[in-house]
Amino acid sequence: MTVAHPVRPSPAPPVGLADVRAARELLAGVVGGTPMANARALSELCAGPVYLKCENLQRTGSFKIRGAYTRISRLDPAERARGVVAASAGNHAQGVALAAHMLGVTATVFMPERAALPKVGATRGYGAAVHLVGTTIDESLVEARAFAERTGAVLVHPFDHVDVIAGQGTVGLEIVEQCPDVATVLVPAGGGGLLGGVAAAVPDGVRVVGVQAAGAAAWPPSLAAHAPVPLQAMRTLADGIAVGRPGDVTFPQVAALVDEIVTVDDDALSRALLYCLERAKLLVEPAGAAAVAALLEHPRRFPTPVVAVLSGGNVDPLVLGHVIRHGMAVAARYVELRIRIADRPGALAALLALIGAQGANVLDVAHSRISGALHLGEVDVAVSLETRGPQHIADLTEALRAAGHGLDVTRTDPGL
Repeated sequence: MTVAHPVRPSPAPPVGLADVRAARELLAGVVGGTPMANARALSELCAGPVYLKCENLQRTGSFKIRGAYTRISRLDPAERARGVVAASAGNHAQGVALAAHMLGVTATVFMPERAALPKVGATRGYGAAVHLVGTTIDESLVEARAFAERTGAVLVHPFDHVDVIAGQGTVGLEIVEQCPDVATVLVPAGGGGLLGGVAAAVPDGVRVVGVQAAGAAAWPPSLAAHAPVPLQAMRTLADGIAVGRPGDVTFPQVAALVDEIVTVDDDALSRALLYCLERAKLLVEPAGAAAVAALLEHPRRFPTPVVAVLSGGNVDPLVLGHVIRHGMAVAARYVELRIRIADRPGALAALLALIGAQGANVLDVAHSRISGALHLGEVDVAVSLETRGPQHIADLTEALRAAGHGLDVTRTDPGL
């Protein structure tokens, strides 16, 4: 289910358009502008132009390098000499590591013990010292703060600093240049650095919508309370936007400038990731696909032209496989049927031939004669299939029933 949360007016934001423009000057020649792809299929679905802002193709695989470089580049010589420290499960870690390397600053990053190996390897590859500590980002952040106090290293927060917000906001400047008539910008939202920065960069009248994972949606209750409110628990596959509390700096930024917060569940995120792979030919992590998930859930809700920000493409291959399977199940691309056939030679072969003729791909078959529900001379066949979607399943079941088979649809989940 998708729920909208209107944002109430608040005092002036900490970061304005001039700050974002100044950050862009710092980033010139360092961070490349990312392409904007015309999403034809989404445009048809939404009855108006839809474009994808491909920050998944940015250096390090996400927008995070923008804010990290802006923050570190503004440190004075004494601060740079002490080095920087960060806590992250992936995207921010890589952004800080690369930015520090480019600026000649020593970087230390604390990551959860179960952080994805490709992300750990990439962070080390950019030159950072990586320590695996704790089971969550919050626990890693505690260690990062302790390291900063012990050594004097500067903590580079993933979102809660004006320089980080300004750096992330350069995405918004590019959006306006690439799509001058943009009416709505959809932005994945975790701590609010990217969301608040983009909102500062786009002109008045452009609707800015933050998209959160329903299982980690700290912004709606915080905005309702007019202050950051921590979540008691989080559960979502979109770890890139799983932030338990809005920042003290990002909260007034988002409250002042963002028009709406929308939440999407993990099923919608899985469908969106699969959609990006199949239709846009773009690899996007679950968090990065949040804006597309909102469009798929409510295609006529947002004024067009719409720009959906794909915030990152760093996804663990193991997680990717799971999410793809789940997304296919949500889109009714998997189905399991229980079919009753006659217990005679050739009956099973005939059944499979009929299924094949309908264009379904058989993944697994189980054949049983032991069931109290069977009549004498019947066999129960459980068959797991890959299909093209709901209408294909309907056509297939109709063909099976027309051939005289009794059947039940038992499930459409990814564990086939």
